[in-house]
Amino acid sequence: QVQLVESGGGLVQAGGSLRLSCALSGSIFSLYLMGWYRQAPGKQRELVATITGRSITNYADSMKGRFTISRDNAKNTVYLQMNSLKPDDTAVYYCNAHIYGNNYWGQGTQVTVSS
Repeated sequence: QVQLVESGGGLVQAGGSLRLSCALSGSIFSLYLMGWYRQAPGKQRELVATITGRSITNYADSMKGRFTISRDNAKNTVYLQMNSLKPDDTAVYYCNAHIYGNNYWGQGTQVTVSS
């Protein structure tokens, strides 16, 4: 049974940084396409970034240059480094693991950016 546990959210001032972590258990982490998504109040969930098992990355245009996704296959963990945060980045951030058409989600971690 795949489980994803996120950590690292919190309250930060505009211009600040946060690093989110997501640990996967119950399966072989390196096989999964890992991603971060976010959902702001009243909005649909949107892609932030994805990373393959070989660390090929993809970013939503609005996140390029500010956010960095990475993974450590030895630690079964994916990270999201967020810099130059803006109030518009306020959302619940979700970790996603995708393999063979199956999607698994973490419980989400709240990120709040104050102006």
